Amino acid sequence: MSIKRYIATKDNTITNAYGIALAERSRATGSNMGAADILETFSIYGQNTTSSAELSRILIQFPVDTISSDRTAGTIPASGSTKFFLKMSNARHSEQVPRDFTLSVQAVSQSWQEGYGLDMDTYVDKTKDSIDGSNWTNASSNITKATATVTALSKTAGQANTRKLLITDIAGNSVNFTIDNSISTSTATNIAFSNANSNANQFGTNIAAAINAANTAGTLNVTSSVSSATVTLTQTVSGFAGNEVANISGTAVTDSVVTIVNQFTGGDGPWVTVGGDYHSSAYVPAETMPNYTHSFSSGTEDMELDVTAAVEEWIAGTQTNNGFGVFLSPGYEAYTTASDGSILLNTSGQRTSFYTKRFFSRTSEYFFRRPYIEARWDSRVRDDRGNFYYSSSLAPASDNLNTIYLYNYVRGQLRNIPAIGTGKIYVTIYSGSANNTAPSTEKLALSIGGDVVAAGNFNVTGGYVSTGIYSASFAFTGATALKTIYDVWHNYESSIEYSTGSIVPRSLVSPGWDQYQQYTTKITNLKPSYSKEELARFRVAIRPRNYSPTIYNVASSQMEMAIIPSASYEVLRLADHSTVVNNSTGSSTRHTYLSYDNSGSYFDFDMSILRPGYMYGFKFIYHISDNWREQEEIHKFRVEEN
Repeated sequence: MSIKRYIATKDNTITNAYGIALAERSRATGSNMGAADILETFSIYGQNTTSSAELSRILIQFPVDTISSDRTAGTIPASGSTKFFLKMSNARHSEQVPRDFTLSVQAVSQSWQEGYGLDMDTYVDKTKDSIDGSNWTNASSNITKATATVTALSKTAGQANTRKLLITDIAGNSVNFTIDNSISTSTATNIAFSNANSNANQFGTNIAAAINAANTAGTLNVTSSVSSATVTLTQTVSGFAGNEVANISGTAVTDSVVTIVNQFTGGDGPWVTVGGDYHSSAYVPAETMPNYTHSFSSGTEDMELDVTAAVEEWIAGTQTNNGFGVFLSPGYEAYTTASDGSILLNTSGQRTSFYTKRFFSRTSEYFFRRPYIEARWDSRVRDDRGNFYYSSSLAPASDNLNTIYLYNYVRGQLRNIPAIGTGKIYVTIYSGSANNTAPSTEKLALSIGGDVVAAGNFNVTGGYVSTGIYSASFAFTGATALKTIYDVWHNYESSIEYSTGSIVPRSLVSPGWDQYQQYTTKITNLKPSYSKEELARFRVAIRPRNYSPTIYNVASSQMEMAIIPSASYEVLRLADHSTVVNNSTGSSTRHTYLSYDNSGSYFDFDMSILRPGYMYGFKFIYHISDNWREQEEIHKFRVEEN
């Protein structure tokens, strides 16, 4: 298996568009579309007035905790071996479709609620009166003010006098309070201390009084309460912005006159910036999040985007998974020269409209068009034991290498060899005995290359692939008269032999013409139906179409298979003949390529990718004579609930 899909767990469309009655000039900033089966992003310029700006954005989140669990379980490979792709499917509609535009895909920096709204036309579904859901102005219905806590310490007049306590509110207003040993009543700029000498409780009362005086004076939007020496500060405005201000600092902190129990935190509800909060700074691994863009020409394309770096940051826990925002890039959103409670300042925007790009949502009835993140990796096993060639001057060095595998099955399960673990394992090559039935005592010297570190070595230094599987690569330049050679896998230090295999080498010849031929393909173990929970391995028999075997007096039970090193599959849904898993012939991940071993070609497939209750078919494409050639056969099967 080299594909795993993770459907979105929540999504929503948020907008500041005007309601259907434009004459009312009422924006739908409180609207929610979290339960709609469509997601929509647009920019409308000059519809309500000659310079009005109306925007719509998409919020979408995926189950990164499940992805992380799958990695821990070994279901998907480690970081660096897996790529993650965001896939969103275009939803056709009767409205105007924008052309030649770019969407931004940025990680959301705050948590948000999906909501239950459906109406995408008149925007009547609102998130108010404690109804859960995000909208243009609020990330959630949890309207909460950020709070901070400081503890006043018992200090002498000399220790406290002239020290500063800097406090900043949600709007960025700051007051740098001075601790003043000459006054006993706090002011909007000074904290009294003449009556608080070595008295922490009185000092706490004086700090709270100064903060409240500044609030009354209108210089600081923070209120304060006190309990003994503990002072609690509360922003007067709700929202995430209270968690992101400069907080509390100054020489009163650095000189240990007060102790910060916690900086401002706990603010919830309103976004810091209307339209959503996103990680927009330049990407620094383990510090910030990457930003992505995707360009569209006709406007009806699907979106497929490599978001590996973002998913890896979430898996590593360096950033919190709040999903992605998907919206028109700043250069395509509407031009504006001011900002307020519903409008974003955008002097680089467009004085034209881009209306409207729609995608299917996670609740869409169209199973394969729901948005998902797809994990892809190259899981191919290319075991050349049945496709082993002598070295030839006709081939480049890389094509002269052969890779062989050892599969350590213990009671039906792959297990690491205890003395080897994930370390090195050695392979020695022997010629056959006189009748080619067993290894002779003659070790064969090997050419440098692959896992052979020096010319003339008798050992190939193999290594760990995955649990219970080891491999070794080498070029073989032995005499072509050898009919059979034997590979002996062993521990170099103790000379313990673990396994002995046999190989029948072939000679590489160049016939001087294009050897293209057609093939017949059959999945030898294909069942009529599979459970949606099943992870199945399919054995693929490939033979030349006009193959004419040599006839012997004694029949052989082993059919000789052709091995095509570059072969890929795709999956069709037969009800409408649509492709639900594309072949990866144009992708560096090669996630649909076939593996092969001494028994022929094979691949693993996770049936949970497919919707139960339908017939499907595998189709193959082979790289032959420098071209990808699609095979005619469709190998049909059904997926059931159980």
